[in-house]
Amino acid sequence: MFDHLISKAQLERFYSHMERLGVDEIRGYAKGTTSLIFRGLMGEKEVIIKLQRPDSPRQNFLREANIIRVLEPFRVTPPLIDCGTFENLQFLVREFAPGEMVLYADVNKKHLIEIVEKTAMLDRLGLDHGQIQGGKHLIIGDGVYLIDFEKANWRKPKNLTSALAMLFINDNYISRRVRKKFGIEPGFLHDLKNELRGYKRTGRLSGILGLLSCL
Repeated sequence: MFDHLISKAQLERFYSHMERLGVDEIRGYAKGTTSLIFRGLMGEKEVIIKLQRPDSPRQNFLREANIIRVLEPFRVTPPLIDCGTFENLQFLVREFAPGEMVLYADVNKKHLIEIVEKTAMLDRLGLDHGQIQGGKHLIIGDGVYLIDFEKANWRKPKNLTSALAMLFINDNYISRRVRKKFGIEPGFLHDLKNELRGYKRTGRLSGILGLLSCL
């Protein structure tokens, strides 16, 4: 699936490099604008491997790896396993996040509360993910993970407000599904907007969590 982006010989060398690091059963998974993404196994643990695309000048993965290390105590994103450089291309290896993108997942109340808690944690840390609105980087399974911090930065954060706008307020595929599932009425959206304005001023979550607990 990556034939037009990386030569077969270089790909085989990369697989050999990963195998020396303990990653087996490697297979192509997806491609992004700056990365080739693989899945593999490290013992019994499933992992994701991100390799810088040879045609991309952007080298962000070592920086992303450092962000993942900072977040590890808070269980916001799957733990980092390894990172480095292969033939001048950066790569990182992290644990796989089991579940589905929020774009397709069946979101329940427990997930909504966990999304609020984890995005608020990022806000408190001063780290803005930067790509929450699209729904592809929020993984819903038994729990909730945020993934792909390649474009994240230590700037004024808006993680929680972006997540709740995507889930409830904006008009998109995700919000329409969520509003239908929970029978959301205009009054709820009005109250949620008020609570979000309060959150921006004070950082308090009690009002938002109180609204969600009533769904």
